[in-house]
Amino acid sequence: MSHNEIYGRLPEALLPWYAVHRRDLPWRADREPYHVWLSEIMLQQTRVEAVRGYYARFLEALPTLESLANADDLLLHKLWEGLGYYSRVRNLKKAAQIILEKHDGVFPRDHASVRALPGIGDYTAGAICSICYDAPTPAVDGNVLRVISRLTDDDTPIDQPAWKKQVRDALAQVYPPEAGAFTQALMELGATLCGPNRKPRCGECPCREFCLAHARGTAEALPVKLPKRQKRVEAYTVFILRCDGKYALEMRGEQGLLGGLWQFPNVPGKLELPDAMLALDKMGLKVRDILRQGERKHIFTHIRWEMRTYWVEVSAETDRHIWLTPEEINETAALPTAFRQFWEETE
Repeated sequence: MSHNEIYGRLPEALLPWYAVHRRDLPWRADREPYHVWLSEIMLQQTRVEAVRGYYARFLEALPTLESLANADDLLLHKLWEGLGYYSRVRNLKKAAQIILEKHDGVFPRDHASVRALPGIGDYTAGAICSICYDAPTPAVDGNVLRVISRLTDDDTPIDQPAWKKQVRDALAQVYPPEAGAFTQALMELGATLCGPNRKPRCGECPCREFCLAHARGTAEALPVKLPKRQKRVEAYTVFILRCDGKYALEMRGEQGLLGGLWQFPNVPGKLELPDAMLALDKMGLKVRDILRQGERKHIFTHIRWEMRTYWVEVSAETDRHIWLTPEEINETAALPTAFRQFWEETE
């Protein structure tokens, strides 16, 4: 069976299966572009179960595009706290402002206009236009690439841009009128029966009759990926500073990793206690007691942070830091996961 024939059989196999087996997810309750867009952005690099609560809280606080466009950045970061990749939520706000200014508050329908919005790439634009408007615009992500590589028994590395474009173009040729359901069916198959990091459930798959990898016994060896790039290691010393029941925070610069978010005071390098004391002295802090210390790490996409941490009681607040109670930190300060791990231990 040729690859074109395999692509051509996908709609008739997937649409009936999806109608019966689709998961009940809150963002599938309607086809409102704001809702679909928000869910797709949240689901990037994040598990479905983790997104459920964030999605509901976000829409409760910011139910409309206009409320998103006018939202305070601190509120946005707090609503996003723990999801990571905070540039996503900043781009959501920028895109909402553009929709209000250039599209009269109406989410654009054509693929080019959607793709031009900040934070929206080919996958998200394809998902929005197909799910919301039934446009024949494929949304090709890792799940879909995994499905296609197995169906066609293709060992081309799925992280090669040229192969992703080839898959996108081939899928566009077979899109049925029910484009939104077809897009979601492909996603669903790749997230469940043909999911990552586990044995594919070929016996339950609606495509098993024309899946070349299933026929040839190669499904578990696919997909193939390029070797991962070595992560860069950065070392820091983090200080959890307490003074009369309040804790010190500071705002990171707007640019770069975790830009515009709160952090605990820190300095480069993993300092031994004497050097850590010197660093605190340079901050203008008088130490009452070193409560404890620890070693932690946090892994980003291409960077690994190695962190030595000191919990410190100081005698007076300093102007260079913001001092907040635990309640204020929990309610208003968006701490990225790299730093929140220390706060969870502190409480």
